Amino acid sequence: MTSLYAAAVRRFWHEGRPVERLAYGTGAVLFTSGMVNAVVLLASGGTWLGPLSLRKAVTFGLSFGLTLATVACVSSFLVLGSRARKTLLGAFLGASVIEVILVTMQAWRGVPSHFNFATSFDTTVSMTLAIGGAVLVVTALGFTVAAFRSPGTESPSLRLAVRAGLVVLMVALATGAVMIARGVTATRSGDPQLAYTTAGSLKPLHAVAMHAILVLPGLAWLLRFTDLPEARRMLLVRIAIAADAVFTAVIGVEAFAGIPPFAAPVPYLVLSAVSLAVLAGTGLVAVSRLGQDQPQLRVKHPAR
Repeated sequence: MTSLYAAAVRRFWHEGRPVERLAYGTGAVLFTSGMVNAVVLLASGGTWLGPLSLRKAVTFGLSFGLTLATVACVSSFLVLGSRARKTLLGAFLGASVIEVILVTMQAWRGVPSHFNFATSFDTTVSMTLAIGGAVLVVTALGFTVAAFRSPGTESPSLRLAVRAGLVVLMVALATGAVMIARGVTATRSGDPQLAYTTAGSLKPLHAVAMHAILVLPGLAWLLRFTDLPEARRMLLVRIAIAADAVFTAVIGVEAFAGIPPFAAPVPYLVLSAVSLAVLAGTGLVAVSRLGQDQPQLRVKHPAR
């Protein structure tokens, strides 16, 4: 049974377009860089806190590596022309690489990567990171528009999960843009410490929303291995989307109110816990109903 699922995953590589395979490989490299920096940080006993911590190289490598590979996988189900696909995914890939390289470089130099205008070089790095963030927003918006523009050839449950995942990814990227705008404004006003404080308060929302693009389509894809009819799969996907939306909304309210997630009022903590439990429950249902291989498990590329 395990070999069945492994084979289904391998199809994404073997049946993927060249730009998708490039994204998968690049995502693996970025993820590995995050792991290497994590080992170095643990071995060195360095701090995990503050803008100078090697933690940023860890989180950027892991997060962008995972997100790039996920976006490549999810976008393979979208109806896109060859040139549009190469442009959007290629730009997303390039921006992801630049973000990780620059953040990692600054972390190893022992200087802040964002909101750092101490020298002309640091200013260039900070502005390049901001431009890279803008590229990520534009390309993700392109994928989102494509997801809603055409129904594609996939099952309705997977189509819905892809659309929802991309919408929440847009929330994450928009939050990142707000973080940069807040930080730059505070730094230009002469208070760099305020820049890291105000921008940092939005990190929980940015992090939570960033990976719905993996969780929601991943659940819908996993459900294709089950013997559940499409109507049941659609119901589970809708429940997962609702739970994720509640959790993201709660974290968002806390973030903009400046409330640490683990120090939030009890009603917020309860909502977060319940929504996470429901989301996990949909995954458990999918795992408990895993069945034999089905014809629809093959990777489909609607617009080759």
